[in-house]
Amino acid sequence: MTTVEEKTARVLRPDHKGARVTVLLQPEETLLSLPRPKTARQLLEALHLAEESALVARNGDLLTPDRRIWPDDDLLVRKVASSG
Repeated sequence: MTTVEEKTARVLRPDHKGARVTVLLQPEETLLSLPRPKTARQLLEALHLAEESALVARNGDLLTPDRRIWPDDDLLVRKVASSG
């Protein structure tokens, strides 16, 4: 099985020269590098995900939509679904 460290990130907006973040998108296990959004809410918007459909975590801590994202953060975005 490939670990996150062994994966090559797919770069979104490679022309952007400013701060970036790395995101592991689950369950697809896709590694992305994208321009740094300012908040978890903006990150979900950049990934075209509704706030109700995904969780954002940094270093094992869940982030609420208003939480700041910092340059060079390594983030996890886990898509969630409920049935019933």
